[in-house]
Amino acid sequence: MKYRVKEGLQHLQDFYRLSFQGLMGGVRQPFYFKDWIEQMDYAGSGSLFIVVLISLFIGMALSLQLSAELSRLGLKMYTGKVVGISIIREIGPVLTALIFAGRVGSGIASELGSMVLGHQVDTLRVFGVDPIKKLVTPRVWSAILMLPVLTIIGDTVSLFGAYYIAVFVSHQSGTFFWSSIRDILIYENVLAGSIKPFIFGFLIACISCYMGLSTKGGAIGLRRTTTRAVVLSFIVIIVADFILTRVLLYLLGFTV
Repeated sequence: MKYRVKEGLQHLQDFYRLSFQGLMGGVRQPFYFKDWIEQMDYAGSGSLFIVVLISLFIGMALSLQLSAELSRLGLKMYTGKVVGISIIREIGPVLTALIFAGRVGSGIASELGSMVLGHQVDTLRVFGVDPIKKLVTPRVWSAILMLPVLTIIGDTVSLFGAYYIAVFVSHQSGTFFWSSIRDILIYENVLAGSIKPFIFGFLIACISCYMGLSTKGGAIGLRRTTTRAVVLSFIVIIVADFILTRVLLYLLGFTV
């Protein structure tokens, strides 16, 4: 038991060190701009289609369900407001982060794990190249920059999906729907939905990079670390979302 606790603390220390060095590498030379562009393309445009597709159907399903439930209470006209707040504050950032972790996080972990097993990371050290600057920093910053962009796109698509269901299926007023969306685009809601993607992107990239660089044991070890990276990212996203929501509600003056 004592050994496991010590080992866990060692992993936590190594993770914090890698996360800090990976983040700070973005403000210190040398800058590997080609790697940054490649990782941003992989994380951003490579994930765009799946984010748009899933966000569209999530928005449609949410609008359909809420329209059915609110109509029983005679409050169907508030579907747009409830859907908008749900998507902008919670569902949009969390959903996009989970998609990002499943696609980009697993890719980062498996790619770095393969490089470790193929001794490519050791080769970088032999040539005097810092593996964290070369491998971790571009992936961390690409996640930090691209996940908020994907979240904005996903939120927008979800709202259009919700609009389609509300207007053409539930026969609500399209003008009133967008008026409700405009009313909830206040500072508090936008801030809550904007901060989370930056933090989620940082956490996903750091977890995936750490798991990938700690790969051992051949193909089975690679499978294990990739699975752990995705599962741990999912858990951390959900836990971090709760903590951030609680903190933001307190700071913004909302009473619970």
